Amino acid sequence: MSTKQDTQYLTAEVHIDHAPQHVLAAVLDVRRWWTENLIGHSAAVGDEFVFTDDAAYPGETSRSKEGIRFCRFRVTEVSPTRVAWHAVDCEMTFIEDRHEWRDTDVVIDITPAGTGTDLRLTHVGLTAASQCFDACSRGWSFYVRTSIPQLVTTGTGQPIPRYADPDGAGRTAPSETRA
Repeated sequence: MSTKQDTQYLTAEVHIDHAPQHVLAAVLDVRRWWTENLIGHSAAVGDEFVFTDDAAYPGETSRSKEGIRFCRFRVTEVSPTRVAWHAVDCEMTFIEDRHEWRDTDVVIDITPAGTGTDLRLTHVGLTAASQCFDACSRGWSFYVRTSIPQLVTTGTGQPIPRYADPDGAGRTAPSETRA
């Protein structure tokens, strides 16, 4: 990871015509905008969750070698204006440096702007020199500019869909609610 002050990290931005608290609620509901196959919890500091590109069945990305096999994140900050995750470990099957996201940080800034909110995601540690920069930029841009705003405005984002159980019955994503 570069520590230069002038380094431009991967960013994606959007303006959403809704109040910041609605945008924050959507950002914290990762299953509804990024992946329905999220494992763990993603709403409070100290929570850990695992992301995978698997969409059809568990282990799909491992076999196809065309995505993020997994990335384990730890939530490091949750406030009305910022959410941050630290990538504890990862394996990416589509690039040579399979651990490129390890020890990077995803920082989502939520800023009131007029009657709406500016949302900015910065993936600290990913620069134009990163192997996954182009593919990751397309992915983050889609989720920030399309899925999160749709979740806020319509109640339905565009996450990676839940994969079916081997028996084809589908599975229910674990609840974010704690006992």
